Amino acid sequence: MAVTILIPAPLRRFTEDRAAVQVEAKTVAEALAKLDELYPGIRERICEPDGRVRRFVSIFVNGKDIRSLQGVETPLADGDEVGIIPAMAGGR
Repeated sequence: MAVTILIPAPLRRFTEDRAAVQVEAKTVAEALAKLDELYPGIRERICEPDGRVRRFVSIFVNGKDIRSLQGVETPLADGDEVGIIPAMAGGR
C-alpha cells in the first residue's frame, strides 16, 4: 500500500529537494525504513538509534500525532499521509 511522506524543508537536502515521497509501507516504522533506503541518512535525523522518534521531531498520520496513536507501530493504509515536523527553535 502506497503512502505519501511529506518532507519538511530542512530535510529536503536528503530527498533531492522533494517535498513528498511515496513508499510502500504498513507501519510508520516501515515507512521510515523505506524512506532511508531511498535516501540514506535521513532516518538518523528523524529517529534515535533505537528507532524511537527524536523528541524534537513530530510525526503525524493524516493529521494525528503518532504519539497519541501507536507510535512508530501506527498502522498505515493505502493513501495515508505521513507528515514529519521538526521542532522550531526560536530566540528573542
